[in-house]
Amino acid sequence: MTGSDIHLLSVFDSVVRNNGFSAAQVELGLSQPTISNHITALEERLGVKLCQRGRRGFMLTEKGRMVHEIGKGLLDGLNTHGAHLAELKGKLVGHLNIAMVDAITTDADCKLPEAIRRFTEAAPAVRINLSISNPQDIMVGLLDGSCHIGFGSFDNMVNGLHVVDLYVEPHALYCAREHPFFTRADADLDDARIEGAPWVHRGYWSQQRQKSFALSDEDRIVQQIESQLIMVLSGGYLGLLPEHLAAPFEAEGRLRRMAFDKNNFGCQMQLIRRSGAAPKVIDLFWQAMQDCYA
Repeated sequence: MTGSDIHLLSVFDSVVRNNGFSAAQVELGLSQPTISNHITALEERLGVKLCQRGRRGFMLTEKGRMVHEIGKGLLDGLNTHGAHLAELKGKLVGHLNIAMVDAITTDADCKLPEAIRRFTEAAPAVRINLSISNPQDIMVGLLDGSCHIGFGSFDNMVNGLHVVDLYVEPHALYCAREHPFFTRADADLDDARIEGAPWVHRGYWSQQRQKSFALSDEDRIVQQIESQLIMVLSGGYLGLLPEHLAAPFEAEGRLRRMAFDKNNFGCQMQLIRRSGAAPKVIDLFWQAMQDCYA
C-alpha cells in the first residue's frame, strides 16, 4: 500500500458514506469529475469494479463492498495508531468519533455539551466528529471501530463493550390535541381502552420497554424519537416520550400527558465504548464525561 492508495481509499470511503459522488463533494472539497477520476484510478489499481454510477444512481458492487470494508479498517487503524504515535511526543491529535441518540438537546441532564467543552480545552487539536444514530447502530460502530464513544440508552447489550450509567431520563405516555382521548376525562380512559388504542413504538427497544400487551396491526414502529414525536403529534397514536421533549408541546396545549403509569419508565442514559485499552484521546473524553456527572 502506498500513500496514494490510502488517499484513494479515503475518497472512496467518503463516496460510500455519502451515498454518491455529488454528496461527497462538500466533505472532500473536490469537484465531482475529480472524485470520479479518483474512483477510476482506484478501480484500475485494484483491478475490480467498485460501483455503478449513472442515471440509475450510485450503487456498490459486491467487490466494492468488500474493498470498502477493508479500506475502512485500514483507515481506522491508521487513525488509531497515528493517535498513539502522537501521544509519544505528548500532543493529542487525531479524530474522536462520538455517536449519540437523537432528541437530547432539550434534556437539562445531558452534560454532553459540557464534556465537549472540557475536552476541547484540554485537547484543542483533536477533531470531534459528532453524529446521531440509533442504539443498535452505535454499538455496531463501536465494535467495528468507526465510532469511539456512544451516548444513549442501550437495552440489548452485546459482548465487548464497556458501559457506565449516567442518569435516568423520565418518560410518560402522551396523546396529541387531535387525538380522540385528548378531551376525555381520565375516569373514562381505563387501562383497557388505552391499551387498545394505536401506539407508536421505537423499534430498538427491548420487549421490556414495549407495552406488555400484544401489538396490534394498527401500531407503528419507528427508529428515532423525533419520528415518534411526529407520529404522536399527528393525532393518530399514543406514544411514550421523554418528558423534557414533550414539555414545550404540553405547555402549548398540543400534547396531553395520559394518566397511565403502567408503562411509564425511567430510561437509563449511558456512556459506552469498546472494552479494553484505548488511545488517550478516548480516555480523556471518557473521563471528562464522567467528571460532569461526579
